[in-house]
Amino acid sequence: MAQDKPRIILRTEGLANPRALKTYIEHAEGYTAIKKVLGGAVTREQLIEEVKASGLRGRGGAGFPTGLKWTFVPQSDTGPKYLICNNDESEPGTFKDRHICTVNPHQVIEGMVLAAFAIKANKGYIYTRWEFQEEIGYLVEAIKEAYAAGFLGKNILGSGFDFDLDHYSGAGAYICGEETGLISSLEGKKGQPKVKPPFPAVSGYLGRPTIVNNTETLANVPWIVNHGAKEFRQYGTEKSPGSKLFSISGALVRPGVYEVPLGYPFERLVQEECGGYLPGRSLQALIPGGASAPLLTPEEVKGLTLDYEAMASRGTMLGSGAIMIIDDRQVLAELLKVTIEFFAHESCGQCTPCREGTGWLNNIMDGVLGGTAKPDSVERMRTVAKHMGGKTICALSDACAMPVTSYVQKFSGQLQAYLAQAAAAGSHVK
Repeated sequence: MAQDKPRIILRTEGLANPRALKTYIEHAEGYTAIKKVLGGAVTREQLIEEVKASGLRGRGGAGFPTGLKWTFVPQSDTGPKYLICNNDESEPGTFKDRHICTVNPHQVIEGMVLAAFAIKANKGYIYTRWEFQEEIGYLVEAIKEAYAAGFLGKNILGSGFDFDLDHYSGAGAYICGEETGLISSLEGKKGQPKVKPPFPAVSGYLGRPTIVNNTETLANVPWIVNHGAKEFRQYGTEKSPGSKLFSISGALVRPGVYEVPLGYPFERLVQEECGGYLPGRSLQALIPGGASAPLLTPEEVKGLTLDYEAMASRGTMLGSGAIMIIDDRQVLAELLKVTIEFFAHESCGQCTPCREGTGWLNNIMDGVLGGTAKPDSVERMRTVAKHMGGKTICALSDACAMPVTSYVQKFSGQLQAYLAQAAAAGSHVK
């Protein structure tokens, strides 16, 4: 793994007026990749193969190979095809995509033109959650600039390739971060996930072949075209190549968004990029990939590197790259309650294990924190969570069950302390 820190995504960060088209062109090779591809130097097949060779994996959470995903679109289908940028960013603790919109929106747009060319799509949408009002404004302005400069629209750069791009605001539903739920929302329907198959690449938006890629994923594509898959693989690890944006929050001197190679040591990120922990604070637990990721203990964090395989080996996941530092002053039981309450609120109610399971867990935690829980409440939480995983249309049920299971397994002492207090109070009343 290369130890230097690449500037693949955040190339205009820190510059004056970083979002401007002029800044992107002058300081970040702006739109040179589409000139190369649409100018005929790279065919559709070569573009897909280069992205596949780069090992670029989806940066939204699943980590699925991007180039491979593009090949699922049936090229023999001559009808309309669609490309959607998933900018919903619903996972608690994640704010890297909105940061991209703030410092480098044009790279996302250029990545979309390249991806659209690869899958033969002539229409695209950027889907952003409604709360990101400032970022939506930045995106809309960047789209206008790109149209005015001839990088979007009909016959882009005289190539004969057409690609029109619109922005669409969601209503702030977590469930619309899942690609089929997003597509349902975009179609004007209730934002609920759909049963797969068929997968969106075959039957997605309006029943047509559709690729949904994350914002950060798309922003990597222009760099790969300009520098090549081999150079991209100079960063990261063999199975997790390239750089990654990490949203890191908590009791740190400099929390924020940082771009480092995948496989980067967690402790180095904390100490060098973030300036270390706040005075007097220490690590109690780590949420490594957003609220849905199983927690890690301080012992499990030792020697941890930030890549998909290292996280999996510790029974958790890299997810969206949302790292949350839980320090020794925070009450983990209250954090668990907030997490469960969030997922219970965001469940679309379509699947029974999710609709009933999240609500049941929420009620149990009300009892634990309120002093009315039964002696078997902790074990009951474990049992409920066990029956929620892998049994629903989307992963929201799992997203609630996984942190619950890890908490009960690793930090049950705090929960048992609440139960002991409740039992003592009940005994005193008698």
